[in-house]
Amino acid sequence: MTTLDITSSSDATSTGDAVLSFTDLEVTFGTEFGDVRAVKGVSLEVHPGEVVALVGESGSGKSVTSTTALGLLPSNARVSGTVRVGDKIVGDLDQAGLRKMRGNDIAMVFQEPMTALNPVLTIGDQLTEALQLHGIAYGRQATARAAELLDMVGIPEAERRLKQYPHELSGGQRQRVVIAMAISCDPKVIVADEPTTALDVTVQADILDLLRSLKDKLDTGILLITHNMGVVADMADRVAVMLKGDLVETGTAEQVLTDPQHEYTKRLLGAVPHLGEGTGQADVAVAGGEEQRRPAPALALDNLVIEYHRLGKPAFRAVDDVSFTVGQGEIVGLVGESGSGKSTIGKCALGLIPARSGSVRILGEDFGALSKKQLKDLRRRIGVVFQDPAASINPRFPVGEAIAEPLVVHQVGDAASRQQRVMDLLDAVELPRACYNRYPHELSGGQRQRVSIARALTLEPDLLVADEPTSALDVSVQASVLELFTSLQQQFGFACLFVSHDLAVIDLLAHKVVVLQDGRIVEQGDRDAVLRHPREDYTKRLLAAAPVPDPLEQQQRREDRHRLLAELGDEVVELRIDPTSRDDRPARRKTPGAEGGNPLGGAFHGG
Repeated sequence: MTTLDITSSSDATSTGDAVLSFTDLEVTFGTEFGDVRAVKGVSLEVHPGEVVALVGESGSGKSVTSTTALGLLPSNARVSGTVRVGDKIVGDLDQAGLRKMRGNDIAMVFQEPMTALNPVLTIGDQLTEALQLHGIAYGRQATARAAELLDMVGIPEAERRLKQYPHELSGGQRQRVVIAMAISCDPKVIVADEPTTALDVTVQADILDLLRSLKDKLDTGILLITHNMGVVADMADRVAVMLKGDLVETGTAEQVLTDPQHEYTKRLLGAVPHLGEGTGQADVAVAGGEEQRRPAPALALDNLVIEYHRLGKPAFRAVDDVSFTVGQGEIVGLVGESGSGKSTIGKCALGLIPARSGSVRILGEDFGALSKKQLKDLRRRIGVVFQDPAASINPRFPVGEAIAEPLVVHQVGDAASRQQRVMDLLDAVELPRACYNRYPHELSGGQRQRVSIARALTLEPDLLVADEPTSALDVSVQASVLELFTSLQQQFGFACLFVSHDLAVIDLLAHKVVVLQDGRIVEQGDRDAVLRHPREDYTKRLLAAAPVPDPLEQQQRREDRHRLLAELGDEVVELRIDPTSRDDRPARRKTPGAEGGNPLGGAFHGG
């Protein structure tokens, strides 16, 4: 496949100073079913102080390409071509050479910090381990350097944090710890593999600010692996697009994102929801005519309070005095950061956790006043779609049985009518009927989520609770699932509580928006009022942090966000060091642990 390179010669950087380069890289995996060519002749370079974004859908070969740079491929992989990290050829290194290269020359920031950090070691132990293994600092000096690293990446009270374990930190703080570990040995290049996918929109913006200051102040090259085009627009200098192992288009971020040449790139960008351009459903008439524009609530929460009780500790109030309604045939978007209480409210609406006080009324029925039989009858009228379909569908059931399970539980129909209902639902969610006898692991992520939606609609519910149903999907798969969701909602007329941290998705779907912070509602109203004309500072922060897939627009949004944070008295996250060129810092590895001096070099003094 021919690569479309739309980088002009004046924009291209000379190839001699590349800190990471792939030349004609091919990776083939030997399996019991034959060879699988995961990467097919990829050539790509990353230069000092440059961010190159490698984008594409799952299975395109992005992560395999990046993993070759660290020599971490499994034993069944065959690699041809040349991978260079600085002046080292990765394929020529033995295990000792690879260990020395990792950290000293190249480091990695993984997608999920909880899997990258050891849960049984303190943060301090994990940071000092890297410093000691590479001979940079030992003992108290290593502990002091570890605290300095945490301070550099914007973690307050660094000395106290060193004694904590990963589970005691928030998701954003854990990701900053991973970044601190990555820069601890002053690598020439960092591979960031989906570093913000699992983070809230505000935390994501902070991490991107941190990575941006990292490459500016340390002149570090960054290979950014992502499927989020907003992140690409915010971070990347150049973009490389992969499809089924091939590099199909490369160019500057502005060229690729605003004037794509390859059809696949155009499809990817066309599938990305753009905050501010969503039509929502504020003007869509609810089925049934004018008299049903203000239907009776399918879900009504009144002064809802939810608490978690812990042995020997005060109760934790997760939801505090929350009141809102979801009308029949209406989609209400529930947004906020992690820990704001979104999923807790969704679980309470499903009857999975009790309310401390207040009331939850489903279709006029008070959850707290019903008997077990009445609750079971009411739950027939509620459907649910979870974030991860692989975890919410029984892997031992074929797809047909998984979709039919609600019919069996509620004793609806006979075997023949249940099978027909499943077939009709497979048609409705645009899955082939041949999926009936397949198992979940035989389907893609998008197909599994369609199965989840079909199962949620099996009993024709009046209310659907959707908890982050598209956050784990590729952009093109997300677009098709959202389009399907919208058409099904208009066809079946169900009400929906849609929980999400993606404001662009809410902009695309919702009639109304409810914004949560620390268990309390800070703002609610029609989609247009909340997302276009927010009144509260917290809502403004959320909207300002949401990236858009246009480099010039995103640059302006980033500047506006920094201005807003300054007005609100908040700090912009950046690497807290004195900018020093890399040429001034080569000696720090020559005399590890030498008396006096700073083994991390001048660039690692807190500024």
